[in-house]
Amino acid sequence: MTSVLIATGQALQRVGLRMLLESQPDLTVVGEAAPGPETVRLSARLRPDVVLLDCRSTDPDTAETVRRIAHAPDGPVSHVLLLTADDDTSPYAALRAGAAGHLPEGATAEELVAAVRVVAAGDVVVSPGLTRALIDAVRNQRTVGGPASGNRLGSLTGRERDVLAAVASGDSNSEIADRLSIAPTTVKSHVSNILTKIGARGRVQAVVFAYESGLVTPSQHVLHA
Repeated sequence: MTSVLIATGQALQRVGLRMLLESQPDLTVVGEAAPGPETVRLSARLRPDVVLLDCRSTDPDTAETVRRIAHAPDGPVSHVLLLTADDDTSPYAALRAGAAGHLPEGATAEELVAAVRVVAAGDVVVSPGLTRALIDAVRNQRTVGGPASGNRLGSLTGRERDVLAAVASGDSNSEIADRLSIAPTTVKSHVSNILTKIGARGRVQAVVFAYESGLVTPSQHVLHA
């Protein structure tokens, strides 16, 4: 059973999200909170598999909220799924802080449920909005491909670079396995090694690193949902 903490400042939205998620046999809502310190406190106490965090509310520093959840010192770490406005390209800082992906408010109920399951499994939700955010941010970064990124990139083997490039294109483990003609368990092992070597908390941060280090460029890859 996948446990979810709903974090939004809108009472009616909480009711709707709870009804939607609890209508699924494999999902359960363990709590509700206002975005910000309350979310951090409840996440630390309840340790949900997924924190569904609404970025459109009054939290003045979503990235800091995500960082505190994703870097909890003890126990299992919750995966943060952001809910953003359809035209919002600003969740980059929250993604770097440790969020596992984001979903625009125009997403369907089916897409939201699927995204919760994907994030709970440790995978990443890569939406067109995330594509724009990453590409725009990388283009605006002044230190892309700097010494620190280059050193970490140099620690990866050739196969690990291939896997990371595939992750950056939005491929799942099974798709990477098919592309590289290796077993899915081998892909999972490579991904784990990559995250350790580059100091990333999850796949979204690995995607960010792939762009910032210069391993891939916006013209090489288009991320997909």
